[in-house]
Amino acid sequence: MATINVYTESTPNPATMKFLVNKLLINGSVDYPDREKAQESPFAKELFKFNFVNGVFFASNFVTITKAEDTEWSDIEAILKDFVKGAVESELKVQEVVSDQDVNFEGTETEIKIQQVLHDYVRPAVEQDGGAIAYKSFEGGIVTVELRGSCSGCPSSTITLKAGIEGLLKRMVPEVEEVVAEAM
Repeated sequence: MATINVYTESTPNPATMKFLVNKLLINGSVDYPDREKAQESPFAKELFKFNFVNGVFFASNFVTITKAEDTEWSDIEAILKDFVKGAVESELKVQEVVSDQDVNFEGTETEIKIQQVLHDYVRPAVEQDGGAIAYKSFEGGIVTVELRGSCSGCPSSTITLKAGIEGLLKRMVPEVEEVVAEAM
């Protein structure tokens, strides 16, 4: 078995940190914003046993962890790094049931075009920062998306949403007038 290496990267959100591993954890992404939602994930469930873990998000080869406000990264980073390494080495499952929610786009021609742009252009950039974006709806020129992982509650996510994502979608899909984020 190959040696599992874990390294950390800060994200634009000071409450989250990205723990990257040299192994694919999941195809697509999955968000566990609280303990209840984490019940379907053995890996997330174990992470939530730490009282300083407030959120867990998985995508490709990393897990983004959101910490409690009263905790410093300097106190918990090494503990979490060791845990992630051990969990990956023992092949703790991210999900019991594997699903890839990104592949099947549904809706009108415009909705499919919006989902394709989000998937091809926005998702990779957002994942770089330890987050994810999910398409929710398109009505009356307004695209509604859901921000997850480090994007959820990030101070710069509004700027990213308005300046980046909205601008891109308006250029590539002329029917789009505005992009709004649905709170999780």
